[in-house]
Amino acid sequence: MLEKIILIVALFSVTLLIATYLTLAERKVAAWLQDRIGPDRAGPWGLLQPLADAGKMFFKEDFIPTNADKWLFIIGPGIAMFTALLTGSVIPWGPDLEVFGTTVELQVANVDVGILFIMGIVSIGVYGIMIGGWASNNKFSLFGAIRASSQMISYELAMGISIITIVMMSGSLNLRDIVEDQHGFNWYVWKQPLCFIVFFVCAMAECNRAPFDLPECESELIGGYHTEYGSMKLGFYLFAEYINMFISCAVISAVFFGGYNFPGMDNFSGNTLAVLGTLVFFGKTFFFIFVFMWIRWTLPRFRYDQLMHLGWKKLIPIALVNMLVTGVVIAALSGWFSGEKPKTAEPMQTKVKTEQPDKRLSMNTNTH
Repeated sequence: MLEKIILIVALFSVTLLIATYLTLAERKVAAWLQDRIGPDRAGPWGLLQPLADAGKMFFKEDFIPTNADKWLFIIGPGIAMFTALLTGSVIPWGPDLEVFGTTVELQVANVDVGILFIMGIVSIGVYGIMIGGWASNNKFSLFGAIRASSQMISYELAMGISIITIVMMSGSLNLRDIVEDQHGFNWYVWKQPLCFIVFFVCAMAECNRAPFDLPECESELIGGYHTEYGSMKLGFYLFAEYINMFISCAVISAVFFGGYNFPGMDNFSGNTLAVLGTLVFFGKTFFFIFVFMWIRWTLPRFRYDQLMHLGWKKLIPIALVNMLVTGVVIAALSGWFSGEKPKTAEPMQTKVKTEQPDKRLSMNTNTH
């Protein structure tokens, strides 16, 4: 119980720290891609810039518009932040660690439906955006909230279908089982590259990242669903976006790129393997975060009709066809089309029922 509490506090702290410094990383990446210097005044190489931004957010005036729904206006950013932080609880961040003779699992909650849990929590996150945009009593905020809800619901369909393909191959909804099935270099991205592309595009759309940032399109909607927000309420929405990006990249690394698995991992064991596996996992995650930023500062924003057409007319059909082909291949490899009856595991209950009478008969014969 104590190790779980320590792990929860550590994960919470690391997630907030990473989200804080992702703001600096994004500005540095943008400056590098646009041949600029970027922030370099606050501290050496600008390393204190996130602390300056956080101080600015904390000390800004915290106001609520007169005609806004006060409680929903407060609850909206809270829902966005809460759901963003909750998704990291089921991700296996590394192999088991031995501490003072106790095995510590580097996963807050090892639930059997981990990937389903993430999809469910992500779908709840849209309520934070929708409630915030509606409670602001601002037409631009409402337009942004409607765009966000329709965009996230549309791309969640293609994302869910692509995840079903991985579940079919691994035979489990447990994220640790999915990661363990990719031991060494046996990553799912080699078997399902099309599925990875669909999931990656949907993850960017779910995070409202450019070129999918139509809900907060400055040229049309001022600031989108958080136009009326200031101080740390706005900070919660911005933090939630960066936390969602971090968690999305961690899920991509776990599901398609082996998580903490890496080539040559069999040469290590114990805590050495745990530390190396965790570093490899975070390395993969940071690489995809860089790709997210690279795409944001490279590609122009879509029109909204193009955004919806891509989700409904391209990604969903591709994900469905890929799932169907995967199912046919799995069935063929299992012997469904060879004329032989596929082998199925015998239920445990029938085994127990058949074994018990035999034991009783043997006991009776021994006594006689």
